Amino acid sequence: MVVAEVRVELKKGVADPEGKNTLKALELLGFEGVEDVKTVKVFEIEMVGNAGDAQAKVQEMCEKLLANPVIHNFSVKLK
Repeated sequence: MVVAEVRVELKKGVADPEGKNTLKALELLGFEGVEDVKTVKVFEIEMVGNAGDAQAKVQEMCEKLLANPVIHNFSVKLK
């Protein structure tokens, strides 16, 4: 079994309202020194097969569903 960890994050310059709202909430709760908060989605995908096949399949999953190439960057790490 192969486990793939996929990180999907917004590209630089794309607005992150969830991150900004979290930053505001942290400030309201009294946390000081936090300069920025960015949201990142992490998917853990368990697959049967070998690492080479898994890498290609997960890459395709990202391109077709998990990430929007216009606004997201993604990375794949096999465990």
